[in-house]
Amino acid sequence: MNKQERISLAIKEVISNLMERVMDRVLITDPFIKEKHHSRKPLYAALVPDEIFKGSHFERRFVTPFGSVWEELAKVVAFEAHGNCTIGHTIHGTVGHESLRRIQEVLNKLEHRGKGKERILPDWKTELDYIKKGGGALIPVSVICDVFINNEDTNIKYAFELKGPLPNSDQTKVSKEKMFKLLAMSPKQVDFAYYALPYNPFGKRENYKWGFPMRWFNMHTDESVLIGDEFWELIGGVGTYNNFIKEINLLGKEYRERIYREFLQIEPPQNFNENLLK
Repeated sequence: MNKQERISLAIKEVISNLMERVMDRVLITDPFIKEKHHSRKPLYAALVPDEIFKGSHFERRFVTPFGSVWEELAKVVAFEAHGNCTIGHTIHGTVGHESLRRIQEVLNKLEHRGKGKERILPDWKTELDYIKKGGGALIPVSVICDVFINNEDTNIKYAFELKGPLPNSDQTKVSKEKMFKLLAMSPKQVDFAYYALPYNPFGKRENYKWGFPMRWFNMHTDESVLIGDEFWELIGGVGTYNNFIKEINLLGKEYRERIYREFLQIEPPQNFNENLLK
């Protein structure tokens, strides 16, 4: 079995295990009981069909176990390709006092437009160069990164801030601050730090247009940003993104049909397999 075959199997196992936990809960340990729903919320039951609340029941039990799914997928992929990967890894180092001040200066200028001035646009390379040149008395700093890879062969260290495809502004600001601190550490603790989105709902990188992260990064050109295939190919090698898409869609077909038949107890519509990742 080659590396990409192992990666495909690892992706399949992560998603299958999570989905089986969800299915077991909604079908066996915590099913939707309409009589209980009617008793607890008689007004809702009188106004809204049971099927609506049955769908909500499933959603709530689906979202929690899948809260860290991107990190779990990244971990199994990176482990196969690099031999090492940690989620929620803490990196300790020291950063110069003036560099820390400059980090806050850069972030404040991106967040707040001066009176009578146009908003400053993000420019990762220029900002990072300015911060690194700050220096000053070294101050201990700790940063927790979402995903950390230390390649066993090359000893290259990668830190990733891994967010969903449509992140909000606050979490993006926090991620950028953490990346600045990581790359300003002296002595060096990581070789690369990236803001990574595991999927691009807009297709190509140049078409990405979700406004919140674009306040903090130039999502189209910043070298610190990875979107979709760029992220998966870096952590897993060529072919990883296609394997990721293939396995998700195969599992989607299986579980969507099961959810229609076993949970909703209806026949799947003819187009139930149209919502595929691309």
